[in-house]
Amino acid sequence: EEPHGAAPVDFLQELPSCQSARRRRGGTQERRPASLRTAGSRGAVAPALQQERGELADRPAREHPTCMAEKRRIRDSQQADTEHLSRWKKWRRTSSKSLKKTLSEAKGLSSHLVFWRGDIHRIEGKFGTGIQSYFSFLLFLVLLNLIIFVLMFSFVILPTIISKYGIFNSTIAYISPKDIEAICTIYEPSGNKGLVYFYTYLKDLLSGTGFLEVTSLFYGYYTRDTVSISIMRYNLPLAYLLATFAYLALSFLWIIKRSAEGFKHNLVHDADPFQSYCNKVFAGWDFCITDLKAAWLKHRSLQYELKTDLQEEKQKRKIAERTMKEKLRIYTLRIFINIIVIAILSGCFYSIYRVTVFSQENSSVSIRNDTRTDLVFTVNLLVQYLPSMVITLANFIGPLIFSFLIRFEDYTPAFEIKLTLLRCVFVRLANIGVLLFSLWSQISDCDSDKCKPCGYNYKLYPCWESDVGQEMYKLMIFDFIVILAVALFVDFPRKLLVTYCSCKLIQWFGQKEFEISDNVLEIIYGQTICWIGAFFSPLLPAIATIKYIIIFYVKKIVLIHTCKPAARPIRASSSNFFYLVVLLIGLLLAFIPLGVSIARQVKILSFVNIPSSKACGPFRNFNTSWEVIPDTILQFPTGLQHILFGMASEAFAVPFFVVLCIIMFYVIALARAHKRVVEQLREQLVLESRDKMFLIRKIAEAQR
Repeated sequence: EEPHGAAPVDFLQELPSCQSARRRRGGTQERRPASLRTAGSRGAVAPALQQERGELADRPAREHPTCMAEKRRIRDSQQADTEHLSRWKKWRRTSSKSLKKTLSEAKGLSSHLVFWRGDIHRIEGKFGTGIQSYFSFLLFLVLLNLIIFVLMFSFVILPTIISKYGIFNSTIAYISPKDIEAICTIYEPSGNKGLVYFYTYLKDLLSGTGFLEVTSLFYGYYTRDTVSISIMRYNLPLAYLLATFAYLALSFLWIIKRSAEGFKHNLVHDADPFQSYCNKVFAGWDFCITDLKAAWLKHRSLQYELKTDLQEEKQKRKIAERTMKEKLRIYTLRIFINIIVIAILSGCFYSIYRVTVFSQENSSVSIRNDTRTDLVFTVNLLVQYLPSMVITLANFIGPLIFSFLIRFEDYTPAFEIKLTLLRCVFVRLANIGVLLFSLWSQISDCDSDKCKPCGYNYKLYPCWESDVGQEMYKLMIFDFIVILAVALFVDFPRKLLVTYCSCKLIQWFGQKEFEISDNVLEIIYGQTICWIGAFFSPLLPAIATIKYIIIFYVKKIVLIHTCKPAARPIRASSSNFFYLVVLLIGLLLAFIPLGVSIARQVKILSFVNIPSSKACGPFRNFNTSWEVIPDTILQFPTGLQHILFGMASEAFAVPFFVVLCIIMFYVIALARAHKRVVEQLREQLVLESRDKMFLIRKIAEAQR
């Protein structure tokens, strides 16, 4: 017999969800009686409800979804039940509560130790989460570079300092190079000797030459092979290589961990356009905003995003209605514009290559016939900074041209933003790759048998790793100088002119907007330089940490006093996922030159190999940096040697690759199954909403 108040069977079968289920089954399944269906559903649901109630009963009273009076009653009931427990269970429950309370207090205390916590909260309250995410991303890079510096300092720099000054009775062991020409081992850095002018120190500080070249800043300083402290023997070349692997792996894993949450949010957000529209309408407001002007800008931002959605739908409809003639015209125009973009990129790359070659060939040439030493200083400094200047100019002009050309390609607004950012990322990161290629082409320039004794151009580059480190150092310093110069000589004067000058042209330019994407690409460019240069200049992460700390305060002052938030922000600006994806691209770019420098001999122009420098550095006794790994393994016991060499052989690699493929296919199948479940749950939500509308309509009809 049906319970009191149960709906008739025919009425339940009129629900839209029941009809959809019958259509999906094809109408072949027989209808079960309501009583059997009800009993079956009760039998399946009852254990789940009992399990859920049991789990809820074990939770603290404050975690129960009830009112305060009910929570107090539950708390009293739990305390009464505790009296009947054994001493062991009482101790376990008390210790568990104490541990949770201690962890909660420690977590709350640690939140107060976060760098710039108050500053970031004030920025969030005045300008919203979009701009706040940029400063949080900057904080992440500060912490990342600080940890990289701690790694390099602890395992490379500190043992070298200890051995140099004989602390803890440490000794140094040098291994004489074998089968190497004596001319290859000559390395005499141009350290300053005698009376030196002040501007010479300034030039050395900006270019990394002179007195800086013989310090622990660059690769050539670390010439020790082993350091013995008491009875411990420390292998410095192995530590140098493993520290490099450690900071690259740490950066990769940390970025993946931080981006996983953003990826899931982005996947759910972009899966359904209707859901995205509902999120903007019902959950798009940023309740952290307390400033009236920022609230008005957020209102305009939501309005702009809704207009963009409508414009995209209109554009999609327009694309669907295009004739063959219109499609031919659009595709022809896009091909022509992409040819222009490729020509611009080619011009940038060729310019960087030529100025790098010119700078390397003429950086040490002085004007001998001119007695004005200040002119010599200025010319040498400009010649050394030519590659950095051209790269910065290309990074500035390229995005402006791309933003202008994208308007004629007739894409949707969202795709316009993505394609422009993709081109900007490519031009910034590819410029670094072209610079490195230009440097390696000069190092391997072996005309007239200049490379025959050593395998590289030892006359111009006796320690070529230090020269690469100097180029990365100059890129880092010049990028920092440009950021400060733009803030001091562009942003602040523009603010003063807009505030105190009533000229229509100046008012038309208006106050500068804080472009989040440009600022993010700016610091990612600097971080890529740091990753590449940390191997050739171990102290570069410390310089990057100081640089980003100063940039934080500079950008904060510029934002508060001279800029306004962008009225038309990029949609990805409110999520760190976009920043982390671009940062991951920069890290993958850094893997290429470092992997080529460490793991194998580089083959570029004329198929010339570039081995490690024979006159400096910890790897001067090895042809490549990677050779220190098998050399260390040969010192292990014979059984362990066989195991390690077996793991590096094809007999182990092929089955391992097969197992990885099986695991990958399993994860892909699992992801597809989860996707199907999500789609079914979404359909169920839609059907439930239709059932509610159906019931409301039936109730209204019954009332009438």
